[in-house]
Amino acid sequence: MGRISIVDLEVNCHVGVSDEERAQAQRLLLTVVIDYDFSSAAVSDRLTKTIDYFDVSQRLLKLGDGRNWRLIEKLCTEVADLILNDYPAQSVMVEVKKFAIAQARYVSVGLIKSRNAAAPLKRSAWGIP
Repeated sequence: MGRISIVDLEVNCHVGVSDEERAQAQRLLLTVVIDYDFSSAAVSDRLTKTIDYFDVSQRLLKLGDGRNWRLIEKLCTEVADLILNDYPAQSVMVEVKKFAIAQARYVSVGLIKSRNAAAPLKRSAWGIP
């Protein structure tokens, strides 16, 4: 199984519990790690045999257009669902970083979702203890 990663993609989204916080788009960083068998792409050297990470990144950059969320947990779940619904990924790990607390580098939420819910992912495979 291969892994395709997009790390700290900078997006601007209207997210926050209060109306005031959602009024202006905020800078968020998205990390998406996609589990996918790209062995046929490695042999054929054809983009059509893999998940096009540029296409994924463009979709994520536009995800916030005309939308808003109260919680980054909801946004995180929607990103994971988008990947699993629109691409042939076996599983996906998503992390959303928000810069909401001045005294912290960031706050984040993360989620791992698998296409086959009957076979849960081993957290250690993602480098998570």
